[in-house]
Amino acid sequence: MYEALLLLLPVAAASGWFAARRGVAVKSQKQPQEISPVYFKGLNYLLNEQPDKAIDLFIKLLDVDSDTVETHLALGNLFRRRGEVERAIRIHQNLIARPSLSREQRAQALLELGQDYMRAGLFDRAENLFIELTELKLHNEQANIYLLEIYQQEKDWKRCLEVADRITVSHYPALHNAIAHFYCELAEQQLRQQNMAAAESFLKRAQHMKRSNVRVLILQAEIEYTRGDCRSVIRLLRQVEGSDPAYLSETLPRTIECYRKLGQHQELYDYLEQLYQRHHCTEAMLILADMIAESQGEGAAVEAILKHLSDKPDLKGLERLVRLNLQRSEESPRETLEVLLSSVSKLLDKEPAYQCEHCGFTAKKIHWHCPSCKTWGAIKPIQGLGRNIKG
Repeated sequence: MYEALLLLLPVAAASGWFAARRGVAVKSQKQPQEISPVYFKGLNYLLNEQPDKAIDLFIKLLDVDSDTVETHLALGNLFRRRGEVERAIRIHQNLIARPSLSREQRAQALLELGQDYMRAGLFDRAENLFIELTELKLHNEQANIYLLEIYQQEKDWKRCLEVADRITVSHYPALHNAIAHFYCELAEQQLRQQNMAAAESFLKRAQHMKRSNVRVLILQAEIEYTRGDCRSVIRLLRQVEGSDPAYLSETLPRTIECYRKLGQHQELYDYLEQLYQRHHCTEAMLILADMIAESQGEGAAVEAILKHLSDKPDLKGLERLVRLNLQRSEESPRETLEVLLSSVSKLLDKEPAYQCEHCGFTAKKIHWHCPSCKTWGAIKPIQGLGRNIKG
């Protein structure tokens, strides 16, 4: 109730002022102005917790003209920002229905109503309004940016590319990065249909938009993997380290598989050891520990994990340490180790594996397009125990 009063009292005051200004016969500049009784009725609705009725009255009091259009727009925007989208829609629809609006004022109201519809999830209605604005060539840039948001929500990547072509980078700084991901999305669609040539064509365009592109390298490696070219897979995935080492954990399973298929076990060990020395990558250490256990015994693997945990503590390393000790233990401490292993495993199950470095959104699987802040390529594997958000 208190919030509604704070929101609507300025509008009520403006309504009363306009009503008084227009309801008084101008006989003398010193004659006191009379306030419309409808104004007091609106205040009464507010005090009795009936904001919808109050809104209707204040809208009627505020006749739409050049003096009051901005007041209507501001009121609608306030409601939308507060999440009261239905009220925002009512106000903006009422505004558009008035024949006295100028071309520019109607366009502004259409833009605001389109944003209301987007907030309400009515994307088809919002799309129609933004398309109308582009046809009118009014608020063209903003309308296209909102259309781009809608098509991304609907995963209509071809229309995303069509709209992106009409947007200037100065109004959308992350445009090139977004376009590269649109091409990657189309490439993934073609990969699922086993259309390798079309997928490669889209990936070339993605790389042209953004040279250092981890997703392009990963998808190119998948194409080579389907062709059985393990050497090319290794070559491509090893380039990820130079582009963004944060994604190494995404590439290691396929890299390790290809090394083993080629029978290059020593080369794999050397690569993992170098990788670990450069980045202290937990996933690299876990594979190294398995290889050390096979060649040197579980004791040596335990020592390697212990050293890793002393430098960079994390739950995955702790789980592996407990598991290795459980394999080596006598009967007496087994029960304690089994409880510890179960506890750590449950903690790992609850922990997110990925986090958006832009907004902090966390997830169990990778999303190239953050569901929260809608940023492309900002969700990355969480390293160690810490979670970092760019300020």
